[in-house]
Amino acid sequence: MPSAPPPDWVLNHRRVVGARIRAARLHATLTQEKLAEAAGMDRQAINRIEQGHASPLLDNLLRIADALGADPGELIKRPATNRDR
Repeated sequence: MPSAPPPDWVLNHRRVVGARIRAARLHATLTQEKLAEAAGMDRQAINRIEQGHASPLLDNLLRIADALGADPGELIKRPATNRDR
């Protein structure tokens, strides 16, 4: 039996996380391909995460953060607008 789709606030937070990863990648002047190589992933996975179409597994989030020199907690912290669902 398939699970229920995530609520809107989860989907919105997923998009925020993707946007933070994209911003950090651009700040580091990396292409999606270069970030994927550095994180041991494929470019399509990075693209899906940045676009908010997929949630990164914890292991992949840690790899992405490491490749970006970013704090994983900063990438995933809850946006202020989601605090009062």
